[in-house]
Amino acid sequence: MFDNLSERLGGVVKKLRGQGRLTDQNIKDATREVRMALLEADVALPVVRSFVDQVKEKALGEEVAKSLTPGQVLVKIVHDELVALMGEANEALDLAAQPPAVIMVAGLQGSGKTTSVAKLARWLRQSRKKSVSVVSCDVYRPAAIDQLRTLAAEVEADFFPSTGDQRPLDIARAALEHARRQHKDVLIVDTAGRLHVDERMMDEIKALHAGINPVETLFVVDSMTGQDAANTARAFDQALPLTGVILTKTDGDARGGAALSIRQITGKPIKFLGVGEKTAALEPFHPERMASRILGMGDVLSLVEEVQSKVDHEKTQKLARKLQKGKGFDLEDFRDQMEQMANMGGLGAMMDKLPGMNEVPDHVKSQVNDKEITRSIAIVNSMTPKERRFPNIIKGSRKRRIASGSGVQVQDVNKLLKQFAQMQKMMKKMKGGGMAKMMRGLKGRLGGPGGFPPGGMPPGGGGGFPF
Repeated sequence: MFDNLSERLGGVVKKLRGQGRLTDQNIKDATREVRMALLEADVALPVVRSFVDQVKEKALGEEVAKSLTPGQVLVKIVHDELVALMGEANEALDLAAQPPAVIMVAGLQGSGKTTSVAKLARWLRQSRKKSVSVVSCDVYRPAAIDQLRTLAAEVEADFFPSTGDQRPLDIARAALEHARRQHKDVLIVDTAGRLHVDERMMDEIKALHAGINPVETLFVVDSMTGQDAANTARAFDQALPLTGVILTKTDGDARGGAALSIRQITGKPIKFLGVGEKTAALEPFHPERMASRILGMGDVLSLVEEVQSKVDHEKTQKLARKLQKGKGFDLEDFRDQMEQMANMGGLGAMMDKLPGMNEVPDHVKSQVNDKEITRSIAIVNSMTPKERRFPNIIKGSRKRRIASGSGVQVQDVNKLLKQFAQMQKMMKKMKGGGMAKMMRGLKGRLGGPGGFPPGGMPPGGGGGFPF
């Protein structure tokens, strides 16, 4: 997300490097570039005009400190204005109500609404330790109820059944009564989507809202529709008292116009980002962190939070103790580390949060392929327990069997074994010199002439990040 915008804004800063101070001319040139970058990101024109005017006004009135370059001053101004544009700070869900707190989810068909209900249920269970019940009031889309039933089982949320011949309001009221009897903390109500905003849909959803009186009414919108997303959110807000927005499919959106337009156009905060297809791929939206990511400063706080919540610390500590005792790092350990990385959204999601990634050449970024992680896990899973513990016994016939079992070529098995051997050497350093040595070795590999090794960063790193 924001790849194109980050690249353009990075170019603005480079042009200002080496210039002694901010002048009318270089501010004019820089703000013109910022304006073009925002328009290319599909940010709504009124939002672009307001943003550029604010940046220009502050840049012209800014006293440039002796220790700062014009580029740094402008970056700070742009950063602060991006934060203000997106809403200053994360706005948490307001669940301060007599349980069950009702969350109603609305949106157009195809926006990822039902999946977002499941993601939200999982997030509330894991991050807020809430007991959650979910119900589908979508009696028009044949598979909607079955889809939510399946997803609810996956995220371990209570599912209240409904059928296509029931009235949505009757379903919601029965689900609310059920959630009360079961002493659930939260009830999430999935509503019907349409292919476009229509009067009948709005009348139905208004009646549903009035009947269950939710504490949160969240609008789910596809970020890839750009400024249209903001306009659709505004139309819904005129019919419903929205309390916030869930922006979906942000992992596939290189522009980011919706994220920069919604708050300004609707006055409603973005509360969550959908960052992938899996039910764990939901992040609270932090404007200040997102502004840092846009400007290539990374988002280390979110990365640390992900590590704390998604890494299996028991496995990590077990591996650290094993290495300290001098026992070898085997292919099962290697697979565990790759699985943990996949749980965190893969290398692409992690790189997006690392500082300076907008400076990394495209040919290096292109080598980071999360499919390689999945393929590597499949290869290791096709090995016998003995082969995983003693990789040296894997020769010709075994390689052919492993390749056949995992649906890959023998050269893919060879590549994985080579990566493993390199990782094994690095892990041996853990015994004598600890994490510092390992990180120095990792830095050397990342900064080398070949960039990332095939398949991305080497997975493994007992006691810390799973890479």
